Amino acid sequence: MRVLVVEDESRVASFIAKGLDGAGFVTEVVGTGAEAVRRTLEGAADLVLLDVGLPDIDGFTVLAEIRTVDQATPVIMLTARGDVSSRVRGLELGADDYLPKPFDFEELLARVRARLRQPRQPESFLLRSGDLELDLRSRRARRAELQVDLTSREFALLEFFLRHEGQVLSRVQILNGVWGYDFDPGSNVVDVYVGYLRSKLDTGSTPDVAATSLIETVRGGGYRLREHSASGL
Repeated sequence: MRVLVVEDESRVASFIAKGLDGAGFVTEVVGTGAEAVRRTLEGAADLVLLDVGLPDIDGFTVLAEIRTVDQATPVIMLTARGDVSSRVRGLELGADDYLPKPFDFEELLARVRARLRQPRQPESFLLRSGDLELDLRSRRARRAELQVDLTSREFALLEFFLRHEGQVLSRVQILNGVWGYDFDPGSNVVDVYVGYLRSKLDTGSTPDVAATSLIETVRGGGYRLREHSASGL
């Protein structure tokens, strides 16, 4: 499998390329956004690792240009910008994943392998589970045909659950995925926002569905978004 590494910092690019080469991938490194667009649209890679901070055009612009033509090649964005708004913007533009710097190479490798195992769907901007629907482009959520108004953080949290439907997610995993690695792991912010999200989702559902919360608490484990078949939706 071929991976295009789009990174203008030579030290970081060399670190990533060396690790991927050692894992059996064929890597190519480019340092500008223009070259990244050209090589991707030439079909030079099966997956793109895209840094946001590039010297000519930023990674968001690169991604937007790629997605106007190519909806299939997986793109994982790498950036020091770990805030929610940047992650949401990247996902809205068509990124398949978003990894803030600094990152552990083993995690990067796992994400690369996961994306290459899962062929990209053209409609990946729309996430669904039963009667729950999340549109990443319009940033709208609906359940049982009713719109659910979410804050930016609630939206990011629901997206994280939908991308890991049926999986038990620990509070630390949720903190890392939604709030970033620098957030205090001892905080109860996950529990608070899961409560907010439950209230809105259950209110926006039909009475028989609302009787069972879509997000369940797993004792000693964390939280899990019920799978479609398990929730009876």
